[in-house]
Amino acid sequence: MRLAPRLITGVVTVTASEWRSQLRNRELALAKLAEVVAAGLAPEGPGRRATKPTRGSNRRRLDAKKQRSATKQQRKRPGAE
Repeated sequence: MRLAPRLITGVVTVTASEWRSQLRNRELALAKLAEVVAAGLAPEGPGRRATKPTRGSNRRRLDAKKQRSATKQQRKRPGAE
């Protein structure tokens, strides 16, 4: 639910205290509530489209793996030969 962060004990809460007048603050709070509900009911945007990694990034990843493997191979105890 997209309104979950705004819920307090199952109730959507909105506060407004920009004006000295209680009536103006209530009107402002109602406007904010309308915005919050409209945003919560609006459909979500399109999801992320997965793309293939570039040839260069794939090559850099494999080179790093080879380098890491070589580093670990050099740490091994030498053979009995």
